[in-house]
Amino acid sequence: MAAGETLKIVAAEAIVCSPGRNFVTLKISTDQGLTGIGDATLNGREKAVVSCLEDHLIPCLIGRDAQQIEDLWQYFYRGAYWRRGSIGMTALAAIDVALWDIKAKAAGMPLYQLLGGRSRDGVMVYGHANGADIAETVDEAGRYIDMGYKAIRAQSGVPGLDSTYGVSGDKLFYEPADAGLPTENRWSTEKYLVFVPQLFDALREQYGDEHHLLHDAHHRLTPIEAARLGKSLEPFRLFWLEDAVTAELQESFRLIRQHTVTPLAVGEVFASIHDCQQLITEQLIDYIRTTIVHGGGISHLRRIAHLAELYHVRTGFHGATDLSPVTLGAAVHFDTWVPNFGIQEYMRHTPETDEVFPHDYEFSDGYLRTGDKPGHGVEIDEKLAGKYPYKRAYLPVNRLADGTMFNW
Repeated sequence: MAAGETLKIVAAEAIVCSPGRNFVTLKISTDQGLTGIGDATLNGREKAVVSCLEDHLIPCLIGRDAQQIEDLWQYFYRGAYWRRGSIGMTALAAIDVALWDIKAKAAGMPLYQLLGGRSRDGVMVYGHANGADIAETVDEAGRYIDMGYKAIRAQSGVPGLDSTYGVSGDKLFYEPADAGLPTENRWSTEKYLVFVPQLFDALREQYGDEHHLLHDAHHRLTPIEAARLGKSLEPFRLFWLEDAVTAELQESFRLIRQHTVTPLAVGEVFASIHDCQQLITEQLIDYIRTTIVHGGGISHLRRIAHLAELYHVRTGFHGATDLSPVTLGAAVHFDTWVPNFGIQEYMRHTPETDEVFPHDYEFSDGYLRTGDKPGHGVEIDEKLAGKYPYKRAYLPVNRLADGTMFNW
């Protein structure tokens, strides 16, 4: 492109498909034939993001210069009186990632080069090993080790509970949105706190200290309960304890920090830098997990990562199956560049999903590596996507033994 030449946006559409689960993809087209795609999936609230895009944001995109990424980000963020929130920030992220995809294609370079080039040769990832009991979870962890993973998150059924977060019948393609209306689970923190150290004792006994082990409490503890769990897990040297408490009250992490040196990670439900500012600046966490798709896109995640770097906090992006290959592809490019990278979650997509979203990132020896195609390296097969119509699906809800609603 010639200097000063514009790249006018002529069309944008939200594509909804369900190749094993629901995904929302934004495709932006320009007057010079370049297109870019961004992920707009919000698990259990997909249609709300579609409406935000189609009814409110896309009409404002048409005719604008696709090269002006920062200005467009500020236009949609500062220009909205009702800003932040998961729905709006997911819609904004889809626009932002699609525009970065277009800009990298126009420059003829892979996205990581446009961001500033490589900081590493590969992106270390962790898998999600789960089982109905300790023995099955230990076996599943061994399967991930055999696949080459250097880091494994371990989740297990808890004795006395009919269901537990993170445990599924399909071990490789875990999908929590399991029904057309929310299923109800029962929870006991008391049983859980007694059980989890036994799980990690068994894992270390079986596999030793060579591999990184992680665990997700899924926002189900109070600060003092999280402190107790972190303390009890210290002998097993976890890479991190994830989402120990709900983080609306950021200062609650101070209490956890006072009692344990187990590293803490949080942020997959955060929508903006304001959700984690205190956690980062007071060094109350070790890893920030905010995602590109729910945190306003690459433009906003760069701000979060730069703030985190000042306080020795590293990135650890959420990467579950409800984030499409578009987000994973963009994340791997971001991870390849960002100086304070920690780890990347990698829960594998189904073969049907991978066919709908052809991509050039590859896994080997515990790492994801980007390809060198211009852009973020992920496309969508629209014809194939049309064969998988939307299916309403909800995440479960959670109750305590006495029926009280609780955090899922």
